[in-house]
Amino acid sequence: MISEDPTVVRPPALRPGDTVLLVSPSGPTSPERVARGMELLTGWGLRPVPAPNAYARQGYLAGTDELRAADLNAAFADPQVRGVICTRGGYGAQRVVDAIDMAAVRRDPKVVAGFSDITALQFALWRGARLAGVHGPGAAWRDERTPLRSAESLHAALMTTEPVTVTAVDGEETYPVRVPGRATGTLLGGNLCMIAASIGTPDLPDLTGAVLLIEDVQEPPYKVDRMLTHLRRAGALDGLAGVAVGQFTDCADGWDTTIVDVLGERLGGLGVPVLGGLPIGHGPGQLSVPVGTQATLDTGTATLTVSPAVA
Repeated sequence: MISEDPTVVRPPALRPGDTVLLVSPSGPTSPERVARGMELLTGWGLRPVPAPNAYARQGYLAGTDELRAADLNAAFADPQVRGVICTRGGYGAQRVVDAIDMAAVRRDPKVVAGFSDITALQFALWRGARLAGVHGPGAAWRDERTPLRSAESLHAALMTTEPVTVTAVDGEETYPVRVPGRATGTLLGGNLCMIAASIGTPDLPDLTGAVLLIEDVQEPPYKVDRMLTHLRRAGALDGLAGVAVGQFTDCADGWDTTIVDVLGERLGGLGVPVLGGLPIGHGPGQLSVPVGTQATLDTGTATLTVSPAVA
């Protein structure tokens, strides 16, 4: 039995009939990409509604900072909205997190789902409201990357209060990354690039006693080395309980050193259990996991079991 941190805020699970607002806090998306996600959510009995600026564009951003922040704050303030699902990641969440009305978040906690750049948003919500969330696919859905199993995983994380168990997959590139042991602690993290970019900001969580989740995409091994080394030198990884290693997708370059080499060497020296091969991240078959709740990582059973993000 995993003991729960009483300070963690778990929002209500989504139920059929609930309205969920689809927001774009980071990069731009398109109605065509989001249409499939809306179809999926509607099939679960939910009422997905694109935020007013969900399809806005300003270069690599989904509209101006003011528009993106306005959509987030509208979602948190509207009592009719019961969940917030990000359309995609990209870049830009860090530019708006300081404008979030945390008092509104605390008054009416809602489940927030997303991944990649959305790690910055979930860090801010953890800092400002102790809000647990869901690290999972966005509403800009692609069946070829996120098939039925991915959809079922997101549905379970948003709409049930059962613990989530993810098992390492032999076919995942990071599967060989392993330091034997068992660790229990709050699961925090997500995209490694966003974790490293949070160093020196108010949003990097205290990882003492935590299980750190890391994943990334299109980062060559030397850059992953640099990010992990930066986190180590900054003291951010001191006192970790364990590391859950997700997908490192398209993380290769022309050098002989592989991403598995880097992860094994940089994480192996931490003296804590490490489990690779988890299908969490940017790769095919991405699964959803709660973040901000208690988790047990067990290399013997090759599993990560996480308490629900919703109540």
